[in-house]
Amino acid sequence: MSTPTVQQLITEMERLAPPAYAEPHDPVGLQLGRQEQVVHKVMVTLDVRPEVVAEAVAAQVDLIIAHHPMMFHPAVNLDLADPQNAMYATLLRHDISVFAAHTNLDEVSGGMNTWLAEVLGLTELRAFNPRPKAEPQLAAYLGVVGRLPQAQTVREFAVTCKSKFQVAGLRLITHQPDQLVEQVAIIGGDGGKFYPAVAGTGAQVLITGDVYYHTAHDMLAHGLSVIDPGHHIEAVIKTKLPPLISQWAQANNWQLSVCSSQLSTDPFQFI
Repeated sequence: MSTPTVQQLITEMERLAPPAYAEPHDPVGLQLGRQEQVVHKVMVTLDVRPEVVAEAVAAQVDLIIAHHPMMFHPAVNLDLADPQNAMYATLLRHDISVFAAHTNLDEVSGGMNTWLAEVLGLTELRAFNPRPKAEPQLAAYLGVVGRLPQAQTVREFAVTCKSKFQVAGLRLITHQPDQLVEQVAIIGGDGGKFYPAVAGTGAQVLITGDVYYHTAHDMLAHGLSVIDPGHHIEAVIKTKLPPLISQWAQANNWQLSVCSSQLSTDPFQFI
């Protein structure tokens, strides 16, 4: 057996979610570290936060694979009084590389939105909300539509989402709480601005996070019901990605350990 490098794991991640599927200016890929670094242990996380880095240090992790990029904005200085800069220093000190697959994982077939649909047990999945790319042959879609195993009212389905996604609370936007739901559209993360794309899909409900106040009014005006369970439901990556990495390790005869962050990085609490 051999031990993989960061680059070898990047190659597998980019087969799963090619960078060409990412939205413009989305900082996906290797964020910190060295391509040639040997990796004995990988940690999968939704967010790269100081507490997650401390967890990775304690677990002797060599590579963190995250959904949300660690660096959305470039550092303007390296003053270690800033917690973000201090986190970078900790990663460098402990030789931990960081890789992110963000909107490319959202927009590829079988990626984040498919995983969220699977949590709800949706069937007959199909993509919607196409995203134009520089390579026109790419079939990039930021959303999936699927059928519920059994029809529920909007209100009942909201309760189902709360349970399935294991959230303490969610926001329901509807004028039709008793309407039957048979088909559901999902756009993980902050997808409220894409609500017009739901028209024509047959979905009675859109699931997405971080819906803005005025956008919610527009959704209601268009007769759309929306369930906002928050952005953190994308933590499904912590259960869906590790088995894939283990499959890659087996196929390539790699000696590699894989774990998921056990911390919740949801910044919100319901009181």
